[in-house]
Amino acid sequence: MAYHRQSDVRTRPSRRLGRALAIAAAAAAIAALAAAVAPRQSPPASLEGARLTLSKWIETQQIIAKERNDWAQGKEILEGRIDLVGKEVSVLKEKIAQSEAAVADSNKKRDELLKENGDLKALASQLDGAARSMEAQVQVLAKSMPEGVLTKLQPLLARIPAPGTVARVSTAERFQNVLGILNEMNRANSEISVAYEIRKLADGTSSEVQVIYVGLAQAYYISPTGEAGVGVPGPEGWQWSPLPKAASDILFALEIIQGKHSPAFVPLPVTIQ
Repeated sequence: MAYHRQSDVRTRPSRRLGRALAIAAAAAAIAALAAAVAPRQSPPASLEGARLTLSKWIETQQIIAKERNDWAQGKEILEGRIDLVGKEVSVLKEKIAQSEAAVADSNKKRDELLKENGDLKALASQLDGAARSMEAQVQVLAKSMPEGVLTKLQPLLARIPAPGTVARVSTAERFQNVLGILNEMNRANSEISVAYEIRKLADGTSSEVQVIYVGLAQAYYISPTGEAGVGVPGPEGWQWSPLPKAASDILFALEIIQGKHSPAFVPLPVTIQ
């Protein structure tokens, strides 16, 4: 019995030792396996290295925090600038739209003015043609005016531009000039006037005579010696011819005009063309 107890006591420590060895072997195997699988690690850093690493980490975190703060501020500034630029773009777009509308309106007005200018030029051309036509007609009429009337018309006739030349005055002034000539002609045509002129008599001699103009349609003259004649307007001036049988009537009519006799009916020959 004593033998068996001693053997049992000796066996327990040996078992414990075996278990420890087994555990140590297993741990060694696991460590070897881990060393084979995991990458090799550097030996543990020193305290100073740890402090340096910690300092770098803190510095890195501070830099990250600062960058985040700067980014947040920069983002806010950029968003404000983007908003401001967006408003400026909107204002510019509105101004561009207004400018385009103004340009369109200006173009429309320009087209209207160009059309009006073209119409005015066409009208001015028509008026210029009308003025030239009237000027040519009054020049023809002027040839059939009595000498006294023609003398009065000469300053107005001198203002008419020569054919083929550019007028120095406006079309309106040319019309006024033509109207002035026509007014003077109309006044002469509506009255009976007496003028002293030099006429060639029947015997071929020239003598001063008194001429009675009945408007611009008929005229009669009487010389100091009693020679009489009649005149009518023609294309190149007045045409005169002797009229001795009407001498007494012409003289009587002249004296009535001069106030030497009371108004009376005087028969005188009239040529109607």
